[in-house]
Amino acid sequence: MAYIPPHMRRSEDVRRASPFPETLQAQFQRIMNLRASTSHQNKSGNIVYADHAISKWFAVGLDDGGHFPPNIHLEPISLKSGEKPLVLVNSVVTEEDCKLERNCSKSPWEIIAENVHQELVSSFESLRKEIDGQGSEKVKPALVARLGKIHFRGSHLMGLETVNKTQVEESFLRKFRRSLYTDIPSSYMENIIDGVVPVIGVDFEGEKDVYHVKLSDNAWPYATTSCKCSVMENKKLVLYKVELNPVRQMVIDVSCLDKNLDLRVALSTKKILTTLTEDEKNSISDLINSVVLDSDMKGGLRWPLGKASSGGRYSVIGAWHTVTKAYKSSSFRLKVRDADRFDFKSGSGEVTREIYLKLKRIVSEMQEPGAESDSISSMLEDSLRLIWDKFLL
Repeated sequence: MAYIPPHMRRSEDVRRASPFPETLQAQFQRIMNLRASTSHQNKSGNIVYADHAISKWFAVGLDDGGHFPPNIHLEPISLKSGEKPLVLVNSVVTEEDCKLERNCSKSPWEIIAENVHQELVSSFESLRKEIDGQGSEKVKPALVARLGKIHFRGSHLMGLETVNKTQVEESFLRKFRRSLYTDIPSSYMENIIDGVVPVIGVDFEGEKDVYHVKLSDNAWPYATTSCKCSVMENKKLVLYKVELNPVRQMVIDVSCLDKNLDLRVALSTKKILTTLTEDEKNSISDLINSVVLDSDMKGGLRWPLGKASSGGRYSVIGAWHTVTKAYKSSSFRLKVRDADRFDFKSGSGEVTREIYLKLKRIVSEMQEPGAESDSISSMLEDSLRLIWDKFLL
């Protein structure tokens, strides 16, 4: 069926074998590598989790008995999508006021580091076996700290309408589905760029203006391919990287009760596709060459009628336009990003401002043979202290 741009209407396809010649051995290897990368059906949208993935949530800022203090309660908030998830709200004005109400034997970043370190080491050990077993396709691990607000949504166990919002318990919140809403207020973004960046020892690395074309692979329903493109002077896109969607190995969400924002520490992998067949290259090129830049469209891109699929193999399912400023130090890379996203399947889009840190030194250390656990723990604690003091305002 011809594709109608979902910004005006809403609209999918079926599996078809690829008609390219390969030896049975090469074909079998490609199939096994792809299945290893997409072995789990995603749990949320296009998010894919590894077989051994770890998912965890906890809160810092509890009282001495490990309970939520009375100044913490749940409040519903309204999103542009019409959803009304719950968020944890602190009725005490400042972090110093919170500290006066309880004695803390450990700092918040120490508590977070202890919880993350154990899971990180376990996840990386499983991941190391996967990386060692890969063929020519390059697998890149990344440890990322994201800032945002944790949203709690109802589940089959508990509907939001039944919630007592004034009595909050950790075991109670675990029954809800959760997500991290990463849209940052513009005032906070300005404070980070103007107030934090100059004092944390980072150098400006550059700015990237990138269009991301998200494709479903009709031969492998769980494999979402991401094509990264830059814009040429003639307003045409030029493709410079093709990769599979990230696979989550570990996700640890932290509700920071004494701060305005929450934290997510996540370990994920990306597989850069370097051995595309001529048929795959041509199908992807057809889609990229037919796209039209259109700032009036969500995601910044549109396709002429009938041009959003190619040869029965790939179909466009999403478009992103991101403008990212990057700052780097010897330990991490800070990214400040404006993103405009559109999901063609759901017909929904969002414009967000995001801040995240890629903890590259920790990943490099963990990839070294004989990496010491104490050294990794120390680096993790230093990074989390910086994030707590400078970013979680």
